[in-house]
Amino acid sequence: MTHPVYGRIEGPIVIIGFGSIGRGTLPLIERHFDFDADQLVVIEPSDEVANFLHQHKIRHLQTAITRENHRGILSDLFKNGKGFCVNLSVDTSSLDIMKLCRELGVLYIDTVAEPWAGFYFETTDNEARTNYALRQAIRDEKARHPGGPTAVSCCGANPGMVSWFVKEALMTLSRDIGRNDPMPADRAGWARLMQALGVKGVHIAERDTQARRTPRPRGTFVNTWSVEGFISEGFQPAELGWGTHETWFPDNGYRHPAGCRAAIWLERPGAITRVHTWCPTPGPQFGFLVTHNEAISISDYYTVGPADAPEFRPTCHYAYHPCDDAVLSLHEMFGSGRQQTEHHILAPDEIVEGIDELGVLLFGHERNALWYGSRLSNAQAMRLAPYQNATGLQVSSAVIAGMVWALENPEAGIVETDEMDHVRCLEVQQFYLGPVEAHYTDWTPLQDRWELFPEDIDETDPWQFRNVLAS
Repeated sequence: MTHPVYGRIEGPIVIIGFGSIGRGTLPLIERHFDFDADQLVVIEPSDEVANFLHQHKIRHLQTAITRENHRGILSDLFKNGKGFCVNLSVDTSSLDIMKLCRELGVLYIDTVAEPWAGFYFETTDNEARTNYALRQAIRDEKARHPGGPTAVSCCGANPGMVSWFVKEALMTLSRDIGRNDPMPADRAGWARLMQALGVKGVHIAERDTQARRTPRPRGTFVNTWSVEGFISEGFQPAELGWGTHETWFPDNGYRHPAGCRAAIWLERPGAITRVHTWCPTPGPQFGFLVTHNEAISISDYYTVGPADAPEFRPTCHYAYHPCDDAVLSLHEMFGSGRQQTEHHILAPDEIVEGIDELGVLLFGHERNALWYGSRLSNAQAMRLAPYQNATGLQVSSAVIAGMVWALENPEAGIVETDEMDHVRCLEVQQFYLGPVEAHYTDWTPLQDRWELFPEDIDETDPWQFRNVLAS
């Protein structure tokens, strides 16, 4: 199959981190960009990838990028002021590397607002450990230094692709209820459209059903993507964008005194905080309220009015049901009070069934709720691209879409995916997403409750977070 080449990248392409996402992104870069192969460099400390990179004749710097060495290493690699830095690593400060790349005139992209090693477990102030704090530092840097070389922040599947899905879902809803609104041209227009459509909030609603035949070994954390990344975000406080329709506030909830004010955090780890949600395959399900950048950025982007007294703002949060092996791994980890010493990511060829159903559930409008998203199977992912399962391909293809947009908009400054041209990005990514579908449902969080055990719920408005949060 002939794949489109979207442009030429002059200078080095430096991939920081070569875990499951890095390995999956590499062949897509080779497919979709013209570049000098001898200028592609992978920075990865692990011994496991050295043989793979050697066989593929790819330059490998076997070291970890740290607070102390990042300026020296990257300045040397990008000494001519050209190139693209693709940061797919854990324990590397997205903000510091982004700032350096912009100083050097280099394009930059990452999939998460990542801190330096030690932040997640050594920071004792839970508010300081939030994604709100990490994101706000990047937004402050954007405000201090607008424009300049493009740096795309948080552009994976989620955060990333799901922000593009929100806009597609809004246009779908507008059409289906007969409004047929023109596509908004700016942030204010999108926010007004969401408000006019009556959307109260958004769940990033995901169900991963990928499975293998071999039972999960005790003492091993099994996942379909980075174990380190999932554990880190799972141990952060649960966070959500906080909408103007909410009339109740959780006892363990806290507001932020500064910044965009779009989110709150809970004094509880996200990976053991359950919420009611809905996906097409299972229907009603539990999800974990794991913190993610998009929960904050979407609520912020669609705010109407001032940050401290908005006229409209949607509630938004992740509602994640990972693969069954990962759920068991979480139970074991939190139950024992210690992390597993063995980590395993399900490879495409060991998965025998399942899909990663990742979309956005827009709720509270006149059609009740609309789920819009990708329903990619592992079998489809294996046919579309090498080295990755369905979860990985949803991420790596979003990275490619973000890279294309950055290459076409090289002086856009620091941007989040909410601020990008979603039509162009999905045009690039669509090939890798499997079925992208819209599903309406009459389900609400008030349905399917266990009547034998009364709960503290609000029957006047089914879409209150009070009803979504599982007791």
